[in-house]
Amino acid sequence: MSFELRPIEGGDNPKIAQIIRQALTEFGANQPGFAWSDPELDALSSAYSGNGSRYLVVERKGQLLGGGGVAPYPCHLPRVCELQKMYLSPEARGLGAGRSLVARLIQFARKSGYQYCYLETFGPMTQAQQLYQRLGFRELEAPWGSSGHPGCDRWYAMRL
Repeated sequence: MSFELRPIEGGDNPKIAQIIRQALTEFGANQPGFAWSDPELDALSSAYSGNGSRYLVVERKGQLLGGGGVAPYPCHLPRVCELQKMYLSPEARGLGAGRSLVARLIQFARKSGYQYCYLETFGPMTQAQQLYQRLGFRELEAPWGSSGHPGCDRWYAMRL
């Protein structure tokens, strides 16, 4: 494996926020209605420190290349987590980092007792959607509840 997955640390916050903002800009989602305007974006290590939450970063040779997390998601079903803030720099794409990252987060979600993993994404992010489908996520016709990201127009879920 040419990369490492590890829990986020406080010192990672600025670089991960930068990677997320760059990816959002790349896909035209650098505006309200997307993660771009989330208040915790600059403090992800704190935002994912609670029970049932985890944020992992992708690192290669000491350089952060992206990350992703899961956290509880309130909706009409019990024990749902949401795959959140899953973004990779262009250098990380094609290495298998996204697949490994989602697999590790799903493993954490199962161990944490979640029954479903939900996620939202944006139409132009086609590679991410293909990855989610290959990993067993199924596309939904409508969102489950309100994530605060009305700009997202694709919704997926996986029974754990």
